[in-house]
Amino acid sequence: MKDKIFLDSNILIYCYSNNEIDKQKIARSIFENTKDIYISSQVINAVTNILLKKLKLTTTDVVNTILQISALVTTFSFHINTQLEALKLKEKYNLQFYDALIIATAIENNCTVLYSEDMQDGLIINNTITIKNPFVHNDVK
Repeated sequence: MKDKIFLDSNILIYCYSNNEIDKQKIARSIFENTKDIYISSQVINAVTNILLKKLKLTTTDVVNTILQISALVTTFSFHINTQLEALKLKEKYNLQFYDALIIATAIENNCTVLYSEDMQDGLIINNTITIKNPFVHNDVK
């Protein structure tokens, strides 16, 4: 069975940041080597904030970037039940709430791999999804 890949916001940010060229290449290779990629509306919100505040893009550039991302990925929304599940995951795995919300959204949508630089590499959540740091493994599928 082919893995269903979910991305954390940091992977998307590296696609647009010129500060870490090696990480940019790896992040972009995910899009080149993976047919179906998934994110959540939360990830879009985080990316928007970072593009505006840290990368200092104009609003027009951010709009264009979000449209570009949206054309390449499937974006899932989440509901109150997802947030409640995230709270359970937060407690069970000692996670930050927003990380747990990303994980809960990914699990709810049957994703099996979550690429993230910030979460614990190799952690398996509920025997369902594995967190992988693509910059450590560099084994992007």
